[in-house]
This record gives sequence, C-alpha cells and structure tokens, in this order.
Amino acid sequence: MAEADAGSSDNEIRDRIERFLDEHVPPGFPGIGALDAGAREEFLGPWRAALAESGLIAPDWPLEHGGAGLSEAERIILDEAFARAGVPQWPLPTDPIGFALLGATVLAWGTPEQQAHFLPRLVTGEHRWAQGFSEPEAGSDLFGLRTRAVLDGDDWVVDGHKIWQTQGHRANWIFLLARTDATARNRDALSFLLVPLDQPGVVVTPIRSMTGEHEFAEVRLEGARTAASHVLGRPGEGARVALSLLGLERSAFGAAHVHYAHELERLVALAREQGRATDPLVRQRIADIRIGVETMRMLTMQARENARGGKGPGPESSVFKLFETTFDLRLTDLAMDLLGMGGTARTGPPSATVLGPDPVGTPNSAAAWQQSYLRSRAAVIYGGSSQIQRTTIGEQVLGLPREPRAMADLR
Repeated sequence: MAEADAGSSDNEIRDRIERFLDEHVPPGFPGIGALDAGAREEFLGPWRAALAESGLIAPDWPLEHGGAGLSEAERIILDEAFARAGVPQWPLPTDPIGFALLGATVLAWGTPEQQAHFLPRLVTGEHRWAQGFSEPEAGSDLFGLRTRAVLDGDDWVVDGHKIWQTQGHRANWIFLLARTDATARNRDALSFLLVPLDQPGVVVTPIRSMTGEHEFAEVRLEGARTAASHVLGRPGEGARVALSLLGLERSAFGAAHVHYAHELERLVALAREQGRATDPLVRQRIADIRIGVETMRMLTMQARENARGGKGPGPESSVFKLFETTFDLRLTDLAMDLLGMGGTARTGPPSATVLGPDPVGTPNSAAAWQQSYLRSRAAVIYGGSSQIQRTTIGEQVLGLPREPRAMADLR
C-alpha cells in the first residue's frame, strides 16, 4: 500500500511539474545550453520570476518561507523533469550558493527572526551569496583559518582573507567562518557569520580560472562590520554549522544522471564525427560511460527511496560525490582523446555552465569539451576532495579504523 501511495504521489508531482513547464517553457525550447549569453539572460529573468511565484525556486523550503514544501524525494523528481526539459534547475545559476547551501542552513540553524529576514531576500534575489570558508593558508582544513571577528558594541568586526568563492564577484553577502574566541580550542573558537559585502573595508577580486571564465573570487575584509545578531547558531558553534552545510554540498544528487546521459549522446556523436565510432577501444570506453550513467541513476533512485523512508543524507553522499567526479574525469578524458590536437584549440561555442555537467543543448564544440575537461579537474577538490570522501567512506561505510588524528588534542 505504501508503494501505491508513493506512486500516486509521484504522478501528482510529475503532473504539476509538467503543467508548469508547459506554461513557462516555449515550444521547441532547445535547452539552456544552446543559448548564447544574451538569449540566456533574456530567458533567465522571466524564468526566475515564474519559479519564485510558484515556490519552485526553493522547492523543498516550507511554504511560509517562499518554497513549495516538496519532500526530498519530490525534489529529485523535479530536478529530473527540469533537466530533461533543458531548463535551469534548482539551484539557479544566478545564485547557486545561496539556494543550495545557505537557505537550508538558515532553516536548520537560524532563529525565526533570521529566517524571516534572510530567506525572503534570497527568493527575491535581493541577496546573492558567496561561501567564505577557504583561505590562502587553509583549504580543506577549516580549523586552520585565520579570519577573526570581535564584538564591538552591536556589531562583529571582521578581518581576514577568503579565496575561491564560487561566483563571489556576483555576490553582495558572504557567509563565513571566523575565529571569535582566542582562548578556545579550534573547534569551539569558530562562529558562522553572515556579512554584507557592499561596505567599506571589503575588496572583492574576480579570479580568472583555467577555463578562461571568472568563476571564483577572493574577498579581503579589513574592519568589515555585521550585526551581532547575524551569527547562525551560537558563537563558538561555527564548526558544527559549517559541517552540516558541507553535508548539504555533497548530498545534492539532483539529476546528474540526466545531464550525463545527454553528455553521452554528445560523446557518441563526437566519436562518429571523428571517424572513431567503430574503434573497439573507443566503443569499450563509451560502454563504460554508459554503465556510469546508469549507476548514477540507480544511486539517485536509492537516495529518493531513502528520503521517503525519512533517512537524511549520510555517508552515501560521499559515495555519490566520489563516483560522479571520478566518472567525469573518464568522460572528459575520452572526449579530449577523440578531439586529438583539435581539443587544444578553443573553437566553437562555449559551455553555458561553470559547475557540474553541461546542460541540455550544449554544443558539441572543442571549446565546450575543453571547459568540461578543465572543470572536471577542479570537481575532485571542491565540496571536499576525493581523499576526504575516501576517508569518510572507509570509516563510516566500510568500518575501517579511523585515520590517526595526532593533533586532535592540540586543537
């Protein structure tokens, strides 16, 4: 009976999504990846407004905060439907960090006053967010950061240097970790602060990545101020808040398998264009990619069923992150091998994305594949490196002895 109820609920949400797509997506839409920059911006404005009006801009947020109240299982169905239609899915490319990471964190850790202040401004687009964890001398080690904040009356005063903020040059707010207690152990010395970037003492500098785009930024804060109330959790709980947020970053199963299925179609077309489609070694590698796509689909189905059973993201999110990023390395390796020397020249239209697999409609050009190849190298680092994911899997899934933490008592 439970399965029948789940199937009925799935059909209802699919029907609702299809009606929404029929109303807001033009007939014959080629996919967001097929649009040039101008046409993409022209599409995104009305699309964002339609999502906000329907609550689908934040599908799993409660209705009272501007969301659609979908369950995790229903959100995966939404992601798959949007991916197949070729439209931008959650989180929106205009603010991927705010919707994917901060919104759920404010819901989990924020006070009612913080939720009422920050969540509506995310929905309207008034606030656009950057993530401020990494520093020049502290990448994966959150406890090595040097940014500090001290209370001065009703404000925190923040001094520090953050780097590798995704889309940070487009943000006007940043959530960051800072040391707020000089006497506490590392884990208890950090607080999770919400800081406006449009103020004196803040310098944001775009970073040109190896793909040629300005995907990241660095942020310097000298005497930057934010209200004393703009701390998620209590002062000293920043490590706990940040670790819960990183769990969200690694648990976005979404519809990756749908996007990679489209990339597989492009890959097969590329093999034919290059006269390599009958090469047995190429065919073997394409078959391996096909198996990977199906594996991701099964992992997504498992995540959906876990969500229905009330089981939140756990170590399986590390399994998915590790599998997806190593899979993407193999896929883009094959694309570049097929292109040969042509893959060294950035010819043809570029890709429309800066993170994740290419969206539907992406051209089968050397420029697009080159971007995908270079992005795949970064993907094994951000959101927790592959080494970190293997440690999590080893300890929490396989039950292997914990990695020695000789410095733990010193923190």
